[in-house]
Amino acid sequence: MALAFVFEMSYIDTMKKKPNTLLARIKTRISRKHADVILRSDFKDLGDYDQVGRCLLTLIREGTLVKIGQGIYVRAVISPLDNRPALPKSLNTLAQEALKRLDIPTAPTSMERSYNEGRTTQVPAGRVIGVRKRVRRLIGFNGYSLRFERTS
Repeated sequence: MALAFVFEMSYIDTMKKKPNTLLARIKTRISRKHADVILRSDFKDLGDYDQVGRCLLTLIREGTLVKIGQGIYVRAVISPLDNRPALPKSLNTLAQEALKRLDIPTAPTSMERSYNEGRTTQVPAGRVIGVRKRVRRLIGFNGYSLRFERTS
């Protein structure tokens, strides 16, 4: 007479299991982040540079992420107009958040300061970000890129 043992996993046992693939671990880490801006360096401890890059490219193709710069990704939302991935906030806001994560201080541009002080009535377009350090990155989305102005 053969005895059959049934192994049942409890809820706690399922919580202890780690996701198998690198893609699953990256998706889990993205879902736990509160910020919209995600840097490639956030996944440095999970795998090799090339492996992480392939997984991020897969997420871009799925529509989960949008790339706005070298090593800078944004959690995407689906546009109600054309059902394509879009930015959740303005490009200017996301770029400032990315620069903050990269330890690059931002400041108002000269046009923003002139407008706020009442020296001009021309409203700044918002495609220029004032920075206090040199920035060599191109940050943009969908054909629009931002410029950086060195401020003191």
